[in-house]
Order: sequence, then C-alpha cells, then structure tokens
Amino acid sequence: MREVTTLEKQTVSKVFWRLIPFLGLLYIIAFLDRVNVGYAALSMNEDLGFSNAVYGLGAGIFFIGYFVMEIPGNLIMAKVGARIWITRILITWGIVSGLTAWVSTPTQFYLVRFFLGVAEASFFPGIIYYLGTWFRAKDQAKAVALFMMSLPLCNVIGAPISTYLLGVTWSGMAGWKWLFIFEAVPAVLLGIMTPFYLTNRPSDARWLADEERTWLMGALEAESSKKAEKKKYTLLQAFTDRDVVILSAIYFFWVCGFYGVGLFLPILVKALSTSISNQMVGFLVAVPYLFAFAAMFIVGRSSDRTGERRWHTVAGMVTGAIGLGCSVLFAHISVFVSMVFFTVSVMGIYASFGPFWAIPHSFLTATAAAGAIAMINSIGNLGGFVGPYAMGHIRDVTGSFNGGLLFLVGCLLSAAGLLISLRKSGEQDTKMGR
Repeated sequence: MREVTTLEKQTVSKVFWRLIPFLGLLYIIAFLDRVNVGYAALSMNEDLGFSNAVYGLGAGIFFIGYFVMEIPGNLIMAKVGARIWITRILITWGIVSGLTAWVSTPTQFYLVRFFLGVAEASFFPGIIYYLGTWFRAKDQAKAVALFMMSLPLCNVIGAPISTYLLGVTWSGMAGWKWLFIFEAVPAVLLGIMTPFYLTNRPSDARWLADEERTWLMGALEAESSKKAEKKKYTLLQAFTDRDVVILSAIYFFWVCGFYGVGLFLPILVKALSTSISNQMVGFLVAVPYLFAFAAMFIVGRSSDRTGERRWHTVAGMVTGAIGLGCSVLFAHISVFVSMVFFTVSVMGIYASFGPFWAIPHSFLTATAAAGAIAMINSIGNLGGFVGPYAMGHIRDVTGSFNGGLLFLVGCLLSAAGLLISLRKSGEQDTKMGR
C-alpha cells in the first residue's frame, strides 16, 4: 500500500512540474497580449482621440472574434493534439498583437482586436481540456488554480513593465506602440518552442518512468469509466445539457465582471487622483493581483481538499461583488480605501476560477468535454465584450464610472445566483478519485 501511495505522489508531482509552469508561462503571455491594451489606453486614447466608448468597444470586440472560433478550435485540438494547435495559436496571436502598434483609426483598432480574438480562440478551453486528460478529478481544481495563478502574476509583472514602456519614445515611436511590439515577441518565440516541449497524452510521456506512466493511464482510465457508467454524453447532448447551458450563463456574467474590471482597472486607478503618474498606476495595479495570486492558490487547494466546488466559487463571486460595490460607496474617502476594495474584488473574482473549472470535468469526458468546455468559455467570454463596452459607454453617458461598476456588481451576483441553482456541482468528482 505504501509503495502505491509513493508512486501516486511522485507521478502527480512530476506531471505538475512538467506541465503547469510551462502552460502558466504561455498563459501569462496570452493574457498580457489580451489586456495590455488597458495600459496602452493611458496614452493611446489621447494620441488617437479615442473616447471611453470607442476604447471599450475595441477592447471588448476581441471576444466576438474569440466566440467565432472557440468551439471549432477546441474540437480541432481534440483531434490534432495540443502540440500542433497551441503552436499555431501562439504564433498567430503574437503576429496580430504586434500589429496593434500601427492602428490609427477606430475601425483599424476594432479589426485588429477582432482578429486577435480569432487567433487566440480555443487556447484557454484547450488548456482546460488538456489538463483534464492529465489530472484526476481530485487534483483538477488545484491544477487549474495553479495554471490560472499566471493571470494575476501576469498583471503583477506586466503592469509596471507596460507602464514603463509608455514612457519611451525610441525611433520617434510612441511608448504605447513599443508596448504592443515588445509584448508580442515572446508569444512567437514560445510558439516555436511548444512542439518540442508539450506531450499530447500520458501514453506518449517518455519523461515519466514506465511504472509512473502505467499508473497514471490506469488511474485516468478508471475514473473515466466511472463517469461513463453514470451517463455517456455525446457532443450534442453535452451542448444541450441543462447544467452546461447554466454554466455558460454563469461564466458570461462572471466574465462581464472579470474583464469589466481588468480592462478598466488602470484607467480607474488613474482617475483616483491627478497626482498619480502612469508609472505609479503600474505599481498600484499590481497590488490587487499580488493578493489574487495567493487567493487562487488557497481557494483551489481548499476546494480539492474538501471536494466542494459550488460554494467555493460562489464565495469568490460574492466577494468580488462586495468589493466593487464598496469601491463605489467609499471611493470619496481616499486612494488607499479605493485600492483596498479594488483588491478585495479582484481577489474574489480570481479565486473562483479553480473550483469552477473542475465542475465540467466531473460529468463530461472525451470529445463531449472538449466541446462543452469550449461552449462554456465561448459564450461566457461574450461577457468580455459586454463588460468593457458597458463600462466605457456608461462612463461617457454619465461622466462617472460608478454606474458601470454597479452594473458589474449585478453581473457577479447573477453569476453566483445561477451557480446555486446548478444540479451537478462537482462534489462527486473527488469521491470518485479517492
């Protein structure tokens, strides 16, 4: 018995260390190329004469392109494997992201952001599906949380670097142009590395010892068989399953809050005081994400340890809503108080990711899982269009961000309410894995 336990621990640990750091690095680059427009906006909007509504529409239109390609892309990855498809995604999104440096009109801005969404589509759900083929259900919330801890880390690192680049004027080009160029290069370079590093499936993992590979394949197959005994989902059944549809709606409202805050946080922080420089914005914005980094790990670990998914996710969403609501009510007190509530909100929003993405894998397998996860992510990420656009439009109409922030509060509370109604909350997956 002791030998089996040791083999289990060393195999799971080896898979974690092989996959999570590299995939996390890829996601840092992906997310930075997606949200660096929020930092560029501190200078770009004025240089190009973009209103908050134009910026919000351009920032959010990324997700329309994302939606178009999301499900087809994930199904392609399920067929051709992660190595080839993720390589394609990295190289194409790096090229398109760099082209943002040459936009000069709203139409060009909208087009580049749309095609950036097309290029990057299926990366995130592809990784979630990929992790489900390597980790048992009992380990998935922690695996997803550790992978997604790259999101706050991206902002901790990217915020000060991005705002520093805003201040350079090399070769007569504005700093925001250099920001897009320099932050696009790593995507192309890592795309070239990816096919030499990633392994499509456990049976191909020559970096595992024979006994480790045999144990992992057996454990995953046994878990898959138990799920299949309950109900084997076809792709069509997965798309029409009540809880898959509800998960899509939950993710839509949640992502409204996620990107409504994320893509406007640099502008919100800048608006707190006229004495805050762009470089100071970079350091202040990094603070909420530093705390979110810790929150994701703690909540993901707690969810795996207890086997509970629903209430861990709900708690994060409600915390995010409370933080945003308080930032509106108490914004007049001081910059420090506003930053505290922004930090609470970001911590809550980010902490929910690990337990949430463990839920679909608790009842879906194979192609059904790939398609359903892509559906949840693609429909949900339409919220990435609605949230930023609503923030920009409401700001231009009312002259204040408060209405937009309250809209995001409503979105997060709607997501939490829908999650409470879910039938398949994922708790059974831990029981299966033990």
